[in-house]
Amino acid sequence: MRRIAVSLSAAALLAACATVVTSKLDAEFGPADPARFDKPAAPPPGESYAQHIQPILNQRCVVCHACYDAPCQLKATSWDGLARGASKHRVYDAARLLADAPSRLYVDAQLPSEWRSREFFAVLNERTPAPEANRSLSLLHRMLSLKQQHPWPAGDAKAQATLNLDPDAAASCPADIAEMDRYAQNKPLGGMPYGLPGLAPDEHARLTRWIEQGAPYEGPAPLPAALQQQVALWERFLNGDSAKERLFARYAYEHLFLAHLYFGAEADGRRQFFRLVRSSTPPGQPTRLVASARPVDDPGVARVYYRIEPEREAIVAKTHMPYRLDAARMARWRALFLAPDYRVDQLPGYDAGTAANPFATFAALPVGARYRFMLDEAEFTVMGFIKGPVCRGQAALNVIEDQFWVTFLAPSPAYDEAIAKLLQNATEVAALPTGSSNTGALLKWLQYGQKESSYRQTRSAHINAALNGRERLDLNLIWDGTGDGSVRNDNAGLTVFRHFDSASVVKGFVGPAPKTAWVIDYPLLERIHYLLVANYDVYGNVGHQLNSRLYMDYLRMEGEFNFIALLPKAGRIATRDHWYRGVDQNVREQVYGGPDTTLTVDSAVPYRSSDPRAELLELLRARLGPALAQGTDWRRHAPAPLQAALQPLAALQGEALQWLPEAAVLVVELPDGERRNFSLLRNTAHASVAHLLGEEKRLLPQEDTLTLTAGIVGSYPNAFYRARAAELPALVAAIAALRSEADYTSFARRWAVRRDDAQFWAFSDALLQRYGKEQPLEAGLLDYNRLENR
Repeated sequence: MRRIAVSLSAAALLAACATVVTSKLDAEFGPADPARFDKPAAPPPGESYAQHIQPILNQRCVVCHACYDAPCQLKATSWDGLARGASKHRVYDAARLLADAPSRLYVDAQLPSEWRSREFFAVLNERTPAPEANRSLSLLHRMLSLKQQHPWPAGDAKAQATLNLDPDAAASCPADIAEMDRYAQNKPLGGMPYGLPGLAPDEHARLTRWIEQGAPYEGPAPLPAALQQQVALWERFLNGDSAKERLFARYAYEHLFLAHLYFGAEADGRRQFFRLVRSSTPPGQPTRLVASARPVDDPGVARVYYRIEPEREAIVAKTHMPYRLDAARMARWRALFLAPDYRVDQLPGYDAGTAANPFATFAALPVGARYRFMLDEAEFTVMGFIKGPVCRGQAALNVIEDQFWVTFLAPSPAYDEAIAKLLQNATEVAALPTGSSNTGALLKWLQYGQKESSYRQTRSAHINAALNGRERLDLNLIWDGTGDGSVRNDNAGLTVFRHFDSASVVKGFVGPAPKTAWVIDYPLLERIHYLLVANYDVYGNVGHQLNSRLYMDYLRMEGEFNFIALLPKAGRIATRDHWYRGVDQNVREQVYGGPDTTLTVDSAVPYRSSDPRAELLELLRARLGPALAQGTDWRRHAPAPLQAALQPLAALQGEALQWLPEAAVLVVELPDGERRNFSLLRNTAHASVAHLLGEEKRLLPQEDTLTLTAGIVGSYPNAFYRARAAELPALVAAIAALRSEADYTSFARRWAVRRDDAQFWAFSDALLQRYGKEQPLEAGLLDYNRLENR
């Protein structure tokens, strides 16, 4: 009791001090006006926020302050993000018992004054405007100046250790000048950019001048006429009045709400990206956003309209999911959904059961059309759960292996008919967990496990019946990218990488042959999307998040089952058991099935080796052939003299790799001075991924492998390395010789561009410039919150 009383007294004292400081500031600078930035001041002649300020923020601030995981929710991705300010509340909180109120920029409030009522505090001066007040009362300027006064100490490990650089650590978020004074006193090295070198003098001077001017902003640039025409064309297409058009538009929106839509490159080579949103107003009127927590939630209006709004924030790699809209796309969607002769007699509602079951919601839409819609851009579809809000944190991602290949069952009229019949019999048991109730979370998971078992029984019966008829269980069932056009679709084969607490997906079969692979059919692809993308609420409580994570176990196993089914019947159990070492029999049977769900038909694939699993992976590679994208193949992008030096690096495996970070970027300088970006991805081996907790107990470092790719794969680099081409043999030898953390520290001293490197920002700027040039469509600003300091 005494300790609690002391704590309360301290809190009361701090509150009293804050009141005194506020009164003093009120007397000297006038009271705070939360509406000061509701309308931005115009920049002085010759100055532009877009041209002179946002580029500095992009290169120095957005690399940490973007998206849901921005420290203190401070988003530097736009002027509106800075005007909104910051908050002490964390978006990602795996332990909260009650769902949180969403706090999405541009969605849940529009004006800075509205954000003040939602517990966001200002980082710019909202008192009487004057240069001195704008500078001294700006928390943003105070943080930048703190770094100028106390630079990040190069080579001083003891001093650097005073800062907690763990991305999951609780952030310090001083909300006023009094708290900022205490922060500066207690954490002098905690200025911004946090744990990195400070801004260059000219950058700091430009930002200071802008802050002194009152943070002026000219507003967004008007859309060129050509883009306005495209927006109008697509809004007309997506807002037809017939029930068929409205149901299709809802389906498209629920699959594309995370997309960065684009119509093509502009004359200067840049792209303007857009968002598809729900509005209560039709095209031709100002958009009035429907601010629901999820795209499947009841909009609360008689009719929603689907509008295309310009993206107003800087493009960051971790949320960037580009999706092209053009004449061919519109024609494709017309052919799939609008031209066929079928009826939509009644539009579905938005009750909880509807949100949890897309097969019931969109039953009127042809199954084949839905599957082809998702397959046409399968990388984007899978990227939804890889880059969507669910994938933040180790607990959300330990449901998947560190590297696996993905293929899809081939669509065809016969397949469409079979799946339609399956879903007629299994719609109810294919429902997904939704909502944010904590009550009986484990019980609900078990109930959904029973539904999944029922679905698998129904599915296995359909498969056995089909295979005992005219179908053969062979590689012709796998989509090879062919379809309605003559060009093979390079979405047919994908590789997914997990980087401990983040993940990536790329086209092609990338890296060494993986331990596992998924074969995805339409019901599985749709359920993954609705579980982890459309139905997932990042602001939901622990029950919602736990159910989503646990149910994904079933969906992973279903994808693995489809792959195992192509193996000889006699070898399926052994493969399953190798994937699930240390797991009890009941869990293992979730993969291959128990007595009531066993696939009885043998594979018709003609195997010739003693290792059918490895052979099947290579047969799949041959089956897909030209459909396998080569964009990340380092052999195709490295000059011939460099390939011999990189080959030993790509072949590294075993226990030495455990000391490397999950994802690193290697910059190689060629003899002519040109530099190339490569990625090093450690594929951490697990005995199994069937458990929620205790992951470290299931690691198998002797089975670790390394994937080398051209360009940048992953949005959260853990380390940057640089080497001249002639030094690559020494770098490879140093990695192979790693035996301890001390060894890695020595390795990093020679090869890493560390956080305290005086050339860090010059290295970063050049890296991002090459990234944008070499990977122009997918490139975005990287996130530096996970950069190591070893």
